[in-house]
Amino acid sequence: MYEGFGGPVQAGYYRIRSGDTLSRIAARHGVDVETLIRWNHLGDPDQIHAGRLLRVKPPQRKGRTAGRSVRRTAKQTQRTIARTSRQGKQAGIGTRPKATRRGTRAIAGLRWQWPLKGKVVRKFRSGDRTRQGIRIAGRPGQKVAAAESGTVVYSNNGLKGYGNLIIVKHNNDYLSAYGFNHRLLVHEGDRVQQGQGVAEVGKTSAGAYRLHFEVRKKGTPVDPLKYLP
Repeated sequence: MYEGFGGPVQAGYYRIRSGDTLSRIAARHGVDVETLIRWNHLGDPDQIHAGRLLRVKPPQRKGRTAGRSVRRTAKQTQRTIARTSRQGKQAGIGTRPKATRRGTRAIAGLRWQWPLKGKVVRKFRSGDRTRQGIRIAGRPGQKVAAAESGTVVYSNNGLKGYGNLIIVKHNNDYLSAYGFNHRLLVHEGDRVQQGQGVAEVGKTSAGAYRLHFEVRKKGTPVDPLKYLP
């Protein structure tokens, strides 16, 4: 299963799903295969099993050296945030996201657009596992569009409750998910552009044509309506 879509996964780890290979996991997380083998003490790299957790981030060092490194990084981050904030104010950039003429909304370094033209019939509710996204009414044959450019990291129907599902990774923090599809138009590893069709609208168990759409920040569901124009 994909991180954040089937149970909590410890930071720095990835839960192996059926069909995964070590090389695919390495490419997805920007590391080489030999590094994954070393971090996870794999005797036989061909024997990886679905459901197991695999370390994909370097282990943290212990001791005073690591402590100094963490404190130094924190101070650098604070200085960067402060500098960026000052530059933004000087440029007249506020803290509220802005809608653009092209029907996109600039926020978190990305420009989001609606994945489907239709009425929102179900809204996000924080803390409710049954309402981790929004649902948009659709029509038969209507194309589901990528809300922002990115890489397809999941294109399958192996996650319970999502039907045919597409997950697009936009950067290290954000991904978007598109569920209940009738037909998937892209595959894992594909690079998609904003507005590109990734699927066709499908039906819910009740027989209504709906798109289930989620935005996740570092694996945590957030309200898509705060990102969409």
